[in-house]
Amino acid sequence: MARVKVSLPESFGFAVEIPVRITDLNYGAHLGNDALLSILHEARVQYLAHLGTAEFDAATRLGFIMADVAIEYKGEAFHGDVLRIEAGPLDLNKYGFDLVYCVKNQAGKEIARAKTGMLCFDYNTRKLRGLPAELAARLNLPAA
Repeated sequence: MARVKVSLPESFGFAVEIPVRITDLNYGAHLGNDALLSILHEARVQYLAHLGTAEFDAATRLGFIMADVAIEYKGEAFHGDVLRIEAGPLDLNKYGFDLVYCVKNQAGKEIARAKTGMLCFDYNTRKLRGLPAELAARLNLPAA
């Protein structure tokens, strides 16, 4: 069976800590896959705010849409763990970029690697829009 492999950059430009809540656990008493995706969403929102942008601007109705997601699980996380999520961009293109994440617990044990494909989206027209040059510059990667 082919396994998902998420490549990580040499360094990340952002990190956030998010605790595992009791409601994040599944029947195996560890962090559920759905909860991890929600935690990555929170990390992404904080990362975009760090860049001075948002997933969705209610005034302009411009934002991002997630095109895909991949998660490579490396270990378990439990209630009370504090996850450190490092995030950084890869693979800029005309319409967006991949955001990659490395998730570790408070002891430094890797819990997961993930990637979300983020595309710039105009919610007025329901169509993709080009990646703004100023955002590409803040991502510190050359636009393709």
